[in-house]
Amino acid sequence: MYPVPYASVSEAVELAVYAEQLGYDSVWGNDHLSTQGYVRDEFDQPPQFLDPLTYLAFVAARTERIRLATCVLVLPFRHPVVVAKQLASLDHLSDGRLVVGVGIGAYREEFESLSPGGRDLHRGRYAEEALQGLAQLFTERRSTFAGEYLAFEDVESYPKPLQQPLPVLSGGNSAGSKDRAGRLVHGWLPACLTPDEVTGGVAAIHDSAQRVGRDLPDDFEVAVQLGISLGRTREEAETRFRTSQVHAHMESLAASTLKDQQGGDLIERNLVGTPDDVAEQVATYIEAGVDTFAGSLFACDTVGETREMMAWFSDEVMSRFD
Repeated sequence: MYPVPYASVSEAVELAVYAEQLGYDSVWGNDHLSTQGYVRDEFDQPPQFLDPLTYLAFVAARTERIRLATCVLVLPFRHPVVVAKQLASLDHLSDGRLVVGVGIGAYREEFESLSPGGRDLHRGRYAEEALQGLAQLFTERRSTFAGEYLAFEDVESYPKPLQQPLPVLSGGNSAGSKDRAGRLVHGWLPACLTPDEVTGGVAAIHDSAQRVGRDLPDDFEVAVQLGISLGRTREEAETRFRTSQVHAHMESLAASTLKDQQGGDLIERNLVGTPDDVAEQVATYIEAGVDTFAGSLFACDTVGETREMMAWFSDEVMSRFD
């Protein structure tokens, strides 16, 4: 689900299988319904965005251990009654390997394509209602909900997720995302934060939980999204990163997901350098409270290069943290 023309459908599946073979913990699928403007401007051929839930269901049948995660599932694209059925089914089909990263979406043009002329939708409030509705649908025999944007009545949604609770992570760097993480779900899924920013975000999440009298679960997961660029020298790694589509993708998010992360160089907010450099960075993030390095985008523009860097990262970085 790379945001540019990149992999065929079969290559996308094989990358996930290869990740399990290399010892990675999880694979993360993004969620897009249409092509972003900056991609249309640069490429004649649009990317083949796969539906993340269908893709992960197929990957579940080709793998045995690796966790299957959304990064992120855009809640305003879907009604919670429909998505509850999809998620519970996938959790069973994968034998309890599903992780649900959710968010409000980053690209205005995708929402405008769904509703030409625009609509009066506050995506944060919609996400709040969707999460409340999903919590009911995942646990109650008969569920009824009425809110500002969403309503359903007497829904008996079965099967319930195999995992109880199904791990749901609030995606995003905004205050709203952190607040929903503290009050409503089981983890936080930010992007391109420094270790100090992660520490501050975790503290804000604890504050939100305390305000509603909630104790965060012991397995509350902090899963940061970062780009990865390895090089034989730091200079080589930095050049690879700056000239990659990963860097272009992050710059495209400057007005939305990463609007507060534009101070300094993006290199400071990602894993860039030699394997020794990156291992030190990983250790610093772990000290800051990171449990999972999620949605890691390798700064490579071809599938072949990605496979090589995945193997290099596994051999030279991941092996130090067994």
